[in-house]
Amino acid sequence: MQVTRGQISLFLCLLSCASSLGTRYTPDWASLDARPIPEWYDEVKFGIFVHWGVFSVPAFGSEWFWWYWKGAQNPNYIQFMTKNYPPGFSYTDFAPEFHAQFFDPDEMADIFEASGAKYVVLTNKHHEGFTNWGSPYSWNWNSVDNGPHRDLVADLGAAIRKRSLHYGLYNSLYEWFNPIYLSDKQSGFKTRDYVEKKAMPELYELVNRYKPDLIWSDGDWEAPDTYWNSTGFLAWLYNDSPVKDVVVTNDRWGLGCYCKHGGYYNCADKFTPGKLPDHKWEKCQSVDTISWGYRRNMKLSELMDLPSIIKDMVYVVALGGNYLLNVGPTSDGMIAPVFEERLRGIGAWLKVNGEAIYATKPWRVQAENATVPVWYTSKSSTVYAIFTSNPMQNSFKLLTPKTSYNTVVNI
Repeated sequence: MQVTRGQISLFLCLLSCASSLGTRYTPDWASLDARPIPEWYDEVKFGIFVHWGVFSVPAFGSEWFWWYWKGAQNPNYIQFMTKNYPPGFSYTDFAPEFHAQFFDPDEMADIFEASGAKYVVLTNKHHEGFTNWGSPYSWNWNSVDNGPHRDLVADLGAAIRKRSLHYGLYNSLYEWFNPIYLSDKQSGFKTRDYVEKKAMPELYELVNRYKPDLIWSDGDWEAPDTYWNSTGFLAWLYNDSPVKDVVVTNDRWGLGCYCKHGGYYNCADKFTPGKLPDHKWEKCQSVDTISWGYRRNMKLSELMDLPSIIKDMVYVVALGGNYLLNVGPTSDGMIAPVFEERLRGIGAWLKVNGEAIYATKPWRVQAENATVPVWYTSKSSTVYAIFTSNPMQNSFKLLTPKTSYNTVVNI
């Protein structure tokens, strides 16, 4: 039988693809860190982070309200409670006031789609432990048994996916005041009752029920990954879960893991590298520079304006990162008009300039201070020069690109 070069190439490709699809990952970092990050994540570039929970009811200070009030005993939070709530009022008493009565998943998803974002990450559970779905491991401290009496994770997820956006879920591993976790902590994490009875069963249930494209892990830093059994979970996630071929994860899986192990790197909140990282990364940023959750006491001066957001996003993408921009809905389920205005403004900019953002790669030079500051991205043989300020002149010079007779310049 005669075999052509084209047939050989096809045969080799099929062998390579089969080998890749058949990869099994073992529960250790050397194996897990070698898993390629699914391509969709690098292509989308821009996503929306949604911090929503019981903390949206007091809507004061930050989403860490419960901790600052009862854990750190911050006098500002104590004073707020003394002035506005009766003696004996507990944090759990806020939950019935988490009504979400104006929450329209399609309306919220429309705003996110209009922003130009290609993925959305919702808090399934923040450090307060309240789940935005009917978790069987969080009896009466979830959005189905208490507060809204609806499955917020499912409702928003259906609306997001209807618009062909990727849907991710934020999950806090630890819970500030969970007595089982506190008992494990007191033992120096030699016992693992919280992980075995609460954290991991709940996380497996979350993945099987909602099939998220992304898991944004957090609340890991007090204990090592061996306590959380992070490698065991990730091996299952990558090998046998219903999202094994598409799921993306971050790097917050235990003390010392961030910026070192996992999927893409978040490193610290609002991480801003000074040079091109050698690993896929993401910057999470909030329109409200003080808080991730909605605050009734926020001021306009504390919010990022549209030019600042766009400049920040361009910087991140030029350095090979994704930009995850946070907005916190109100307890009644609304996106504040000032947040909506910012999101729609980004979408308008991306309609014109999105070609230089989506599915791009870092160029050999990421930035230069020419006549005006310039950021570069690339796609195949095309290089994009992005200006985030008005040149204020009719002509300007780019120093880095080397042109030839065949170079085509489009503006």
